[in-house]
Amino acid sequence: MKISTKGRYGLTIMIELAKKYGDGPVSLKSIAQANDLSEHYLEQLIAPLRNAGLVRSVRGAYGGYILADDPSNITTGDIIRVLEGPITPVEGIEDEEPVKRALWIRIRDAVKDVLDNTTIQDLANHKDEGEIDSYMFYI
Repeated sequence: MKISTKGRYGLTIMIELAKKYGDGPVSLKSIAQANDLSEHYLEQLIAPLRNAGLVRSVRGAYGGYILADDPSNITTGDIIRVLEGPITPVEGIEDEEPVKRALWIRIRDAVKDVLDNTTIQDLANHKDEGEIDSYMFYI
């Protein structure tokens, strides 16, 4: 499974909203500028996140987006599934011979375990301490 820019930038949006949780709405423009991303592309990504009930929009001069739930209740798996679809390392697992199928299922389950047990609050709280392994998951 390869996570595309949709998943990566969607996580960026959600992490930024988690960092500002409780402070009011955050504009996509400010997220785009802070992360050197295209505001237009972020606008395309926020719609499915809103439709899935992960974020809410706030209208008005000081409007923007807020998380629909506490960041500790939203997993990275929730976000990736909305933006990327089902989590699977290969298509057609059911057609594979039993030995290969067992391997693909183990890989899928390991990835799901990491994504479903990592919240956006975990990511928002993470501080880069200069070590590449400081927040590394081993599968």
